[in-house]
Amino acid sequence: MANTHFGYESVDEQDKARRVRGVFDSVASRYDVMNDLMSGGLHRAWKAYTLMVANPQEGQRVLDIAGGTGDLAKAFARKVGQRGEVVHTDINEAMLRTGRDRLLDAGVILPTVVCDAEQLPFPDGHFDIVTVAFGLRNMTHKDSALREMARVLKDGGRLLVLEFSQVARPLRKAYDLYSFNVLPKLGKLVAGDADSYRYLAESIRMHPNQQELKELMKINGFGHVDYHNMTGGVVALHVGIKCS
Repeated sequence: MANTHFGYESVDEQDKARRVRGVFDSVASRYDVMNDLMSGGLHRAWKAYTLMVANPQEGQRVLDIAGGTGDLAKAFARKVGQRGEVVHTDINEAMLRTGRDRLLDAGVILPTVVCDAEQLPFPDGHFDIVTVAFGLRNMTHKDSALREMARVLKDGGRLLVLEFSQVARPLRKAYDLYSFNVLPKLGKLVAGDADSYRYLAESIRMHPNQQELKELMKINGFGHVDYHNMTGGVVALHVGIKCS
C-alpha cells in the first residue's frame, strides 16, 4: 500500500480517506459557525470574489466539488437561473446533507451528489465552470482530481480552486501562532473537536504553494493558469482554462 500525508502524519492512502471523512463528520454541524469565527467572516468575501471572477452567465452549467454547506452552489444557482444547472457535490455525506438542508431552507433545489473528485460521475465536456473551495488539499491524488475536473469541462471552460495557501513571509510567524495555538482551542470550544482543526492547520502547510499548484494544474489539463492572492496569501484563487 502507498503512503500519503494526513496533516504532518504519514498514513496509508486508504486510511487517509477514512480519517478525512471522520474530520468532516465531526465538524459538519458547526462548520459554518467555525468558518465565520476562524476567518473573521472573511471566507464570505473570498467566496464572493470567486463568484465575481467566475462571472457565471445565465444558462451555464456549474459543478461545485467539495461543495459542503452550499455557499458557492447557492450563489451560482442565482446567477445561472432556471435555464442553467448547478450540481452540488461532496465526498462527505454529512457535509452534503447539511448543505442540502441549508439550500432547501433558502428555497434553492439543486442536484446533490455524493461523489469522489478523483472519479467524477459526469460525462466529458459537460460543464462550463467547475469550482472547488477549500477541498483540494484534502484529496489524496490531487493530480487525478485535477484531470477529472478538466475532463468534465468544455473546451474553454474554467476551473476555480479557492484554497488556503502560503502566506506572505512577514505574516508567517503570527499566522503559525494563530494556526497551532488559537485555532485548535477555538475548535475545541465551539465544535468540541481540537484535533480536526489541528489537522486543518497541518494540511494547509502540506498543500502545494501558489506556484506549485499553478504548475500542477498546467500539467493536468489546463493550458492557462493564473492565481490571485487574498489576505496576504492566506488564501489563493487559482483559475485554470481548459484548452484542447
